[in-house]
Amino acid sequence: MQQKKYSWCTIFFFLISLSSIAQQKSDTTNADSTKHLNEVIIRGYLSERPLLNLPASVGVLSAQQIGLQPTNSLVSAMNTIPGVRMEERSPGSYRLAIRGSLIRSPFGVRDVKIYFDEIPLTDASGNTYLNAIDVNSVQGVEVLKGPDGSIFGANSGGIMLINPVNKGIKGNLITAGLNGGSYGLIHQNISLQNTSNKNQLNVNESYQNYKGYRDNSTMQRHYLQVIDQYKYTPSSKIKAIAFFSDLTYQTPGALTLGQQEANPRDARLPTATKPGAVALKTAVYSKILFGGLVNEANLTKRLHNVFTVFGTYVNFTNPSFTTYEQRNEGTIGIRTYFEYSAIPTKTITWKVNAGGEWQQTNSVISNYGNKQGVMDTTQTKDYIHTNQNFVFTRFEANIYKRWELEAALSLNNYQYQFLNVYPLVQSLFNKRPFDVQLMPRVAVSYQIDYDFIWRASISRGYSTPTTGEIRGTDHNINPLLQAQDGWNYETGFRLRSKNERFLLDVSTFYYRLNNAIVPLTHPDGSIFYLNAGGTNQPGIELFFTGWLVKQKTAGFIHGLQLNESFTYSQFKFRNYSNSTQNYSGNDLTGVPKISAVTSIYILFQKGYYFFTQYNYTDKAPLNDANTVYSSSYHLVNAKVGWRHPFMGKTVIELYAGADNLLNQQYSLGNDINVALTPKVGYRYYNPAALRNYYGGMNIRF
Repeated sequence: MQQKKYSWCTIFFFLISLSSIAQQKSDTTNADSTKHLNEVIIRGYLSERPLLNLPASVGVLSAQQIGLQPTNSLVSAMNTIPGVRMEERSPGSYRLAIRGSLIRSPFGVRDVKIYFDEIPLTDASGNTYLNAIDVNSVQGVEVLKGPDGSIFGANSGGIMLINPVNKGIKGNLITAGLNGGSYGLIHQNISLQNTSNKNQLNVNESYQNYKGYRDNSTMQRHYLQVIDQYKYTPSSKIKAIAFFSDLTYQTPGALTLGQQEANPRDARLPTATKPGAVALKTAVYSKILFGGLVNEANLTKRLHNVFTVFGTYVNFTNPSFTTYEQRNEGTIGIRTYFEYSAIPTKTITWKVNAGGEWQQTNSVISNYGNKQGVMDTTQTKDYIHTNQNFVFTRFEANIYKRWELEAALSLNNYQYQFLNVYPLVQSLFNKRPFDVQLMPRVAVSYQIDYDFIWRASISRGYSTPTTGEIRGTDHNINPLLQAQDGWNYETGFRLRSKNERFLLDVSTFYYRLNNAIVPLTHPDGSIFYLNAGGTNQPGIELFFTGWLVKQKTAGFIHGLQLNESFTYSQFKFRNYSNSTQNYSGNDLTGVPKISAVTSIYILFQKGYYFFTQYNYTDKAPLNDANTVYSSSYHLVNAKVGWRHPFMGKTVIELYAGADNLLNQQYSLGNDINVALTPKVGYRYYNPAALRNYYGGMNIRF
């Protein structure tokens, strides 16, 4: 009943939004006195383009939007984008899904391709250490929803692009911030931007420490980022990008429902045969060095080239409940593309891109026994080398200033080879190639009215298994695991008011996925992966933003902005069965049918502001059989602050906030498809913090 009530409320809000926009389209007499939306420019399709006409579903977070959220994690901000679900099972342990399930990510970020500026943060195997990055170093995010592998290579979930530099801020500046809060939170950051005639240097440093709500959940991160950009000709520049991240976070482990109700702050408790999380000192220790060079050159007036060379080194240690794992991973790669812009005519403007990307990741993975957090007897040791490369071409045209046409195609190649040096002592690598795959995308948008754009697209997704899926935590390599692929069909529209105060973006899609990869759990708790037939994934996404109150030079309120994000996902298994059970027609594991986020941002006189956000997340199945569901939850957070300039261009900001104001008991990331622990039960739940508080200050010189 609660879900139905919320659905009707959302439909009512949707109708009110349409009527508000219609009214604004006919009343533009006071347009100059209203609070305008800044035109959103998308850089994700290789060159800058306005969002309104783009024939794709895109979610955008600005630096300001991220700054309004609790500034210690990306989770709250990312979940404001329709179709995106981000979780944090314990502090520092991220999961991320775009129009899909977190079923492939019991830990880590998979099935999403992520770029840091022009450099892939995702390695050749498809794994991404997103938690390495400090949230204060993220100056903007673009999410390209649905499979868009035509110019970004193999993926089926979508693309996330991180902007590490705020291009809207020019000149020299220094910013510093410090905040603290409940459960021992302390977070400090300093950034520097130095600009000269030809060079711009950006440096970011941060430190974060959080003791955590639960036992054995302390998190600590040291982060340093340097970006130096040198313009060696008026139309060409080279960029050096690098960061170092030293991240440690303890892993408390999941609880049974009874344990959660008895004491949600407990870490996994010991049993008669196995120690608990505290005794085993379960944790993740991750050191990452990431960097590369990006050269952008205008070769002629109409021919542009971007050439990138990059590399990553990862040192990863994980004493866990079943093993003590050490990984050393090295990635190298090259990415380049050309863009040719034709001479525009009265009827058509067009451009074409062509390029490619190559990555190689070499992993050395060793497993030992975990004796109270100390490495014990050797269990197994493997070398896994993964190679992924693709070439692509893309055509874009604007016809009669009404039609936007796009056609893109990529040719994708993926293979890995593996060698066991203990206990088998192999001397030759076993190769596992995958068939070369074509990934096309065709899209169109039509400008029905100046502020009303309809769009449609067809694209193919293709996602290869990651190293962590090929070699599950049971240490067995599964060369039979297939890549998942499918076709996505989509349509939608964007509607903007004439005075640019309101924007409504609606998408509906159907994604038919084959060979879906799912995790299963052995009785000892170790995880392995299998292909589970396919999934049918229809959905609806809605995003509305608008300034409901005009900006006035006098008056108590200067502006009031309303944002609404709504996602409906009717995802089901298809042709999924084993020797004893048939899951076809079941809800896709880990996916809530409805999620909705509403926020209000109010600007008062003299630099005061108030921000509040409400997040409703529906229940979700926790196993493929759909016999256990998580509870739905309602999250409310609020933040008040004051910004004030003084001594010329210096600006100081003071703020305080509260999260989970309703004191909800919920899990921000449940374990899925867990095995029964004898005399204990099923450990599904990772309790999140109850009501908690934070406060801090920022200063910009």
